[in-house]
Amino acid sequence: MKKWLVVAALAATTVTGMAQAKDWKTVRFGIEGAYPPFSWTEADGSLKGFDVDMANALCKEMDVKCKIVPQDWDGIIPSLLARKYDAIIAAMSITEERKKKVDFTGKYALIPNKFIAKKDAGLDFENLDGVKIGVQRATTHDKYLTDNYDKVEIVRYGSFDEAYLDLANGRITAVLGDASALEEGVLNAEGGAGYEFVGPSLTDPQWFGDGFGIAVRKQDKELTDKLDAAILSLREKGVYQEIAAKYFKYDVYGE
Repeated sequence: MKKWLVVAALAATTVTGMAQAKDWKTVRFGIEGAYPPFSWTEADGSLKGFDVDMANALCKEMDVKCKIVPQDWDGIIPSLLARKYDAIIAAMSITEERKKKVDFTGKYALIPNKFIAKKDAGLDFENLDGVKIGVQRATTHDKYLTDNYDKVEIVRYGSFDEAYLDLANGRITAVLGDASALEEGVLNAEGGAGYEFVGPSLTDPQWFGDGFGIAVRKQDKELTDKLDAAILSLREKGVYQEIAAKYFKYDVYGE
């Protein structure tokens, strides 16, 4: 009996080792598709944007097939843990709270966070009592407002497009998001001349983390390492910079 138990234990260890040493031939990326210029959804349902181009470039660098999986933000981490895809590349900030559930690569982008409002809004950031500010639900922006502005009326949305619509209709006074997405979604859009950035530029790591990283399941550390090496390689080869130049007028990587 003891001999059988030893053999079974060795077999289990071998199987576990094989599972950990997965041969990655295809990598599936979960991408939101509603956060331009990082990602957006075309009329035919295909996804475009910086995150999509980065995913494809990373796969090419790792010599694996690439599959893009559209995923709403609300379920983006649960769907990763449920193995709907292998990694998340969706302008997701690296935060201590998220690290409890998933592992992250090093950053692949770093963007300040801003408020945007109509030019005649007249917001006083010393007194925002009762002001309606829109955020995307379950984001770092949501948590920042919740922790720092207890008298603000936070209005939560499934996507920033919904928030922009309510901002235009006057249902909310401002939106908090990352500066690049707000620039693309509002300032550079039709009618954008009527809006402006207001208030402080927010980068505090306590809420906004250490930049945007690619999230991976904790047990898939080998994939995290491969992605880290690929990000570094794309930067060394200048491929990252070529991709970024298509979407940003500034250094989106930061220092």
